[in-house]
Amino acid sequence: MSADETLLAETRAFNAELERLLATMPSVHTLPPERTRRARREGRGIYPPPVFLARAQTLEIEGRAGPIALRIIAPERRPAGAFLHIHGGGWTLGANDLQDPRLDRLASDTGLTVVSVGYRLSPEHPYPAAPDDCESAALWLLGAEGRGALAPAGPLAIGGDSAGAHLAAVTLLRLRDRHAITGAFAAAVLQYGAFDLSMTPSQRLWGERNLVLSEPIIAWFGEQFLPGYDREQRRDPDISPLFAELSEMPPAMFTVGTQDALLDDTLFMEARWRAAGNLAELRIWREAPHGFVSLPMTVADAALIAEHDFLRRTLGTS
Repeated sequence: MSADETLLAETRAFNAELERLLATMPSVHTLPPERTRRARREGRGIYPPPVFLARAQTLEIEGRAGPIALRIIAPERRPAGAFLHIHGGGWTLGANDLQDPRLDRLASDTGLTVVSVGYRLSPEHPYPAAPDDCESAALWLLGAEGRGALAPAGPLAIGGDSAGAHLAAVTLLRLRDRHAITGAFAAAVLQYGAFDLSMTPSQRLWGERNLVLSEPIIAWFGEQFLPGYDREQRRDPDISPLFAELSEMPPAMFTVGTQDALLDDTLFMEARWRAAGNLAELRIWREAPHGFVSLPMTVADAALIAEHDFLRRTLGTS
């Protein structure tokens, strides 16, 4: 059996067990968000228990609606630059301190100081709270205070997973359109993002099957983030960056698995990114599910190796 066949067999076996496990648990869209948030922080559910690194630091910056917490994980050597990370969780779940080991690996592999944004969550703080906070964090990092505190020299990159990839794309567009800032972030890593909140074909065709996401779960996340918004309103480029004019975006790596209800979001966004004249690399991982880089899967390791190599090549770090 070839290495690719072995990886595919492992991914299929993991998916089968994951789907079986999810079938024994209440679906996320049937629970109050605070209950799921507490379970994830306590290590209950499908994701590995969180590991909080002692050397990670948290600092607060001032956002337009109050303080924003930034989780800082620096490489053990002199930083070569910084990576603005935006966590996933459907704009409703997740936190910036729940993926320390993965972000520590990013810092170690690339030499970048990772800055993870603790943005406000829905439904307590619906749109535009989360993109506002991410915009504020990006402006802070680009400013004298952020550069002086974290990365006095060296390139900057941005990225995130799922809702975090969506927010990273929105942040880049806001920097360009609201602040005339382009080129400040020299690379983007966008992992299985939700780029069309009016729902792409793969979202609409997925159905009831729960493999981290299902159509009802996607719809529920959308209602938490965008209460009262109809389908056409959700196509505003500040909400669905797939509908934006995408010129002057940085080189980007798009990562997605074929067993992901958001598959089309990545396929369409990468194509439009490239057609707008930007550099783009697309990695499609056979049968990987949504959220796979946060799961204990062999394919997650392969994807992270590819992404960190992209950052080193694009930014010129080592």
